[in-house]
Amino acid sequence: MSPESLTMAAILLIVVPTIEFGGYSLLRMIAKRDPGYLENSVRRHMFRAGHAHAGVWVIFALVALLYVDKANLSETARTIVRWGFAAGPILTPLGFFLAVVSPKAQRPNKMIVFIYLGALSLGVATVLLGIGLLRA
Repeated sequence: MSPESLTMAAILLIVVPTIEFGGYSLLRMIAKRDPGYLENSVRRHMFRAGHAHAGVWVIFALVALLYVDKANLSETARTIVRWGFAAGPILTPLGFFLAVVSPKAQRPNKMIVFIYLGALSLGVATVLLGIGLLRA
């Protein structure tokens, strides 16, 4: 694995404790019967979705990084792929959480744009990597 891919893998591994903290926070809100969480279905669903996307997408990104250096891609394309796989699992959950940060939120705010940016990043990285692997 190249040093660049190892760096991205390291960043993703460093992000894992933030996912754990998110799970702990959700558990704490449930245990304390926090009305800002339990009685606000929009917030509850967005927080759960953010936590789930973070965990699954980090695993997906770590596995995908194993293939970046084997793909037939230019170095620029490899850089885009690496950054896309790192950005997706960070930006998307961030959007889910920040879009309903207020316990009284009844609909997502403008921070929801991070969900779309993260999904686009991961999507572009995935397609580019797939093309590069087909060309290898």
